[in-house]
Amino acid sequence: MTGLVSAFRRPRLGVLALAVAAMLAACSEKKEEYVERPVEELYNEAMDLLDKDEYMKASKAFEEVERQHPYSVWATKAQLMAAYALYERNKYDDAIIQLDRFIQLHPGNKDTAYAYYLKGLCYYEQITDVQRDQKMSEQAMKSLQEVIDRFPASSYAKDARLKVDLARDHLAGKEMAIGRYYQSKGQWLAALNRFKAVVDNFQTTTHVPEALHRMVEIYLTIGLDDEAKRTAAVLGHNFPGSDWYEDSFAMIKTGRAANAKGESSGWLGLW
Repeated sequence: MTGLVSAFRRPRLGVLALAVAAMLAACSEKKEEYVERPVEELYNEAMDLLDKDEYMKASKAFEEVERQHPYSVWATKAQLMAAYALYERNKYDDAIIQLDRFIQLHPGNKDTAYAYYLKGLCYYEQITDVQRDQKMSEQAMKSLQEVIDRFPASSYAKDARLKVDLARDHLAGKEMAIGRYYQSKGQWLAALNRFKAVVDNFQTTTHVPEALHRMVEIYLTIGLDDEAKRTAAVLGHNFPGSDWYEDSFAMIKTGRAANAKGESSGWLGLW
């Protein structure tokens, strides 16, 4: 019986010993002492790190400004500078989180226009090749358009307009790439819809003349000569000096698309 009792006690004594050891270890550890530093000193230290291109350290240093002096003017500046440091380090997602927080906390701040602009840049600089997904192009357009709509007189609006146009051109380029692919496969209706989308939704981009030309090609290929002529007329009216119009006009004269590969296997190549 004694042995049985001892067997049950030992684990308890072991646990107690571990608990005592843990308490002693905790007591022996020295807690890190919190030392409040002047806000100017902290902020200048963060700026020095930024000047040295040590962006992650700079971001942490700016966060420390806010942590130690949350109600100071420098804390507000530090929030924005922390986001900028993350942007410079290409930590775009983290920067966007910081910028959204700044915008939410300081909607009337004089630097809020810059926060919106920097957020747009975080998306804009992630725009990839037209062959890939264009989600970032859409996000960039949306964010930069906010700069234009909310702060039309700001110094950032002009550049935002330029980048919106470039992002829109990128999206149109994506539609064109897909349209050309469908056209090469003889999927005429699918290709036609893509080219129409460019003409209807991206009228100010550089891709519209080619989109109209491709539409002329497809209409001639599937035997819709009147539609081909009407589309060529639109191309000639809006882009009379373009090479695309000259090619379309030549096709209209011959009545045959330059890239036609013979009869399709069904109406619009769908069957």
